Amino acid sequence: MQGDLQEPELTERFLPFAKKMADEGIPSLIIDTFRFYYDKLIRGERGLLSREDIVPIAKGDIAGAEILDRFTEQGCEAVKETVIIKLNGGLGTSMGLSKAKSLIEVRDGLNFLDIIARHILSHREKHSVNIPLVLMNSFKTDEDAKKLLDRYPDLASDIPLSFLQHKFPKVLKENLTPGNWPIDPDCEWNPPGHGDIYLALITSGMLDKLLNKGYKYAFISNSDNLGAIMDEAILGYFASHNLPFMMEVAERTEADIKGGHLARLRRAHGLILREIAQCPEEEIEEFQDITMYRYFNTNNIWVNLLLLKEQLKKAGNILKLPVIINPKRIDPRDDSSPEVYQIETAMGSAISVFKRATAIRVPRTRFSPVKKCQDLLALWSDCYIMTEDSIIIQNPDRRFGTIKIDLDDRYYKRIDQLRERFPHGTPSLIDCESLRIEGNVYFGRGIVIKGDVGINSPSSRKVSIPGGMVIDKDLFFD
Repeated sequence: MQGDLQEPELTERFLPFAKKMADEGIPSLIIDTFRFYYDKLIRGERGLLSREDIVPIAKGDIAGAEILDRFTEQGCEAVKETVIIKLNGGLGTSMGLSKAKSLIEVRDGLNFLDIIARHILSHREKHSVNIPLVLMNSFKTDEDAKKLLDRYPDLASDIPLSFLQHKFPKVLKENLTPGNWPIDPDCEWNPPGHGDIYLALITSGMLDKLLNKGYKYAFISNSDNLGAIMDEAILGYFASHNLPFMMEVAERTEADIKGGHLARLRRAHGLILREIAQCPEEEIEEFQDITMYRYFNTNNIWVNLLLLKEQLKKAGNILKLPVIINPKRIDPRDDSSPEVYQIETAMGSAISVFKRATAIRVPRTRFSPVKKCQDLLALWSDCYIMTEDSIIIQNPDRRFGTIKIDLDDRYYKRIDQLRERFPHGTPSLIDCESLRIEGNVYFGRGIVIKGDVGINSPSSRKVSIPGGMVIDKDLFFD
């Protein structure tokens, strides 16, 4: 396409981006990093990985949780050198919110940050070690998150509670110039993906603060994944092998076909993470084949901070993670707004950068994120309970595995819609294997749903299910 562009022309094309970012006060390191990826975009690269580049992972290729028990003692020893970092930059826009997603109520009046804070305090008590909690916030979540955590003064440690991720300018698809949207200038920027964490640790000074205080290991995970709790056995395995980087992966199910999967580079033989945006369109069906690509990235990541510092130093602080080019609209709420590219990177893609980086198979219980309202409905229900140390687990009385819920996006996409249709709380789902709801259905008090159930109302009219009803087969409304 434009692969024959010379350096002077590339520099000239980039100048408007450099000025836009500098005017926002974005650090020069981040501007240089964005340029590295913009040059790839303008040369026609799209960051795609095809079947010619990768091979699937076999079960014996990576270690599994079944070997971990013998590493618990080393993990308990390494806890005092460990920091817990939560990725907390996301807004709950897809669920109808304009505030930090981690402020959504999850259980018993507690939100994600409440539960995370209680996890940390519980671990501190267990190990008699002041394990730091650190949030990577965005400009839109930082104030609310810190205000919420003011409820927990005992969380204070020798490390600041948060640092900020950066932002990248959106690129107009038409001419690869900076996106311009005066109606809402915030729409001209996108989060650069969780891969930004490595540079944000540098520019914020957080990496040096952690190293100077003697912290060597970081456990990093999404704030909306309450299954991602400190595990001493996994930490022990990571520390005892002196690994630079380790990704937790789990067996893919039909619910994970769009998530990034683990693979091995065909020529270099190292591990790599492939996101769906990096898959050629003609290979999407193969990408979603869970028997071929068996393991997905939980985004629970373990990093050796000393080795990270060394790697960054070698790379001039630009890790050159595989790029993700995401086609979007400049205003995601306006389908008539101009088409743009969002340049992003994935935190897990660093697995291909570090020598000796690895992955480990973990139980599905370590991955229970809330991406949609149907995930929230499950957490609200009696399928789950909260333990005394604020860990949410599947109800021991449940006979099935993880419940499968599929809600009609027309009526249940936003949290206010969900609450409106379940005004008396969630039905009992402990004996429910799967639940599918199509249509504008309202639920009364004390409803029990059992087995594999579909509730269907093809018209848009409101349908009410009376309180006290036991539903153990499909329901159809005319």
